Amino acid sequence: MMTVYDELVARGLIAQVTDEEEIKELINNGKATFYIGFDPTADSLHVGHFMALCLMKRLQMAGNKPIALIGGGTGMIGDPSGRTDMRQMMTPETIQHNCDCFKAQMSKFIDFSDGKALMVNNADWLMDLNYIELLREVGAHFSVNRMLTAECYKQRMEKGLSFLEFNYMIMQSYDFYALFQNYGCNMQFGGDDQWSNMLGGTELIRRKLGKDAYAMTITLLLNSEGKKMGKTQSGAVWLDPNKTSPFDFYQYWRNVADADVLKCIRMLTFLPLEEIDKMDSWEGAQLNTAKEILAFELTKLVHGEEEAQKAQASAKALFSSGNAADMPSVTLTEEDFTDGSIDILALLVKSGLTPSRSEARRAVEQGGVSVDGEKVSDTKTTYQTDDFSEGMILKKGKKNFRKILK
Repeated sequence: MMTVYDELVARGLIAQVTDEEEIKELINNGKATFYIGFDPTADSLHVGHFMALCLMKRLQMAGNKPIALIGGGTGMIGDPSGRTDMRQMMTPETIQHNCDCFKAQMSKFIDFSDGKALMVNNADWLMDLNYIELLREVGAHFSVNRMLTAECYKQRMEKGLSFLEFNYMIMQSYDFYALFQNYGCNMQFGGDDQWSNMLGGTELIRRKLGKDAYAMTITLLLNSEGKKMGKTQSGAVWLDPNKTSPFDFYQYWRNVADADVLKCIRMLTFLPLEEIDKMDSWEGAQLNTAKEILAFELTKLVHGEEEAQKAQASAKALFSSGNAADMPSVTLTEEDFTDGSIDILALLVKSGLTPSRSEARRAVEQGGVSVDGEKVSDTKTTYQTDDFSEGMILKKGKKNFRKILK
């Protein structure tokens, strides 16, 4: 039988590791206590977090213990990785609210009962650090020259890297040290954009506690791409159904590129590899079937089987008859109308299909907007109250639909 580690490799999840044989021993025998970090920059997780969440679930099912580390402390600084500007600072109250939201969503993937998994906040140790003590006990183990070669800092050097952000690597490294000391955490996972920060944590443990200390590091293949997966033209695809409806969530995965669908099925679903391998030869219309499988499996994972079935049925009804009972809908009020009418730009913004009138104007001018199946080419097009009596289907691009009611 394929081992747990071999399956991670076969699914395309592992990019590089620090000690493969030791990692195999821990993971395959359910001896790993591992952590993955989540920055609380919003009040909902998005699909860019999917790879990490699915990995945590997969390893927990094999007997390993996940630690979800919420960056309440590092969130006060901001991760410079992949940034060309400095992150906006958040208040402690906002960070705590986001942390609470994260745990509720993570519970759909991870079993936190009876100590099977932990959620901890690095504010618990970072906020109480003494600056002089930190410089002596931790700073002495880091080379500035080496830190500046890290990709996460290179990207910020041109526009200016603040001293605040420069400390992020030290803070993240200290996280692994604190988790190792307090929770027996012997392994860390992260995206390839986090590799330098993670190596810093491994090195810190070995320098302070000796080279025999168990401190493993693994990066997830294509995690950076996973973050991009969570972004669309209209913003992030959230796990919170109040931000992204189950229908829109299903549609997002139903419309992934042909070249990505099997990769996503391997990395993100729990379908057997033998079943997925049979799809390798699929092409043409069969790839649409694969996309439906992907969309259903992931919607079921996040929103439950009933919502997944409703979203699937609604999507099929939409494309077969142009209507769908469970399509996301928006109800207009009298305040949305001016002298009994509303223009197409206001309608696009009100529906949430575009974030602003300028974006709405661009969508219309590019020919990407239709109402009840007819393209709208005039940005001054208006609609009266009576036009919405039976509902109107507003479409932007190939993927985004709204039923507009009054």
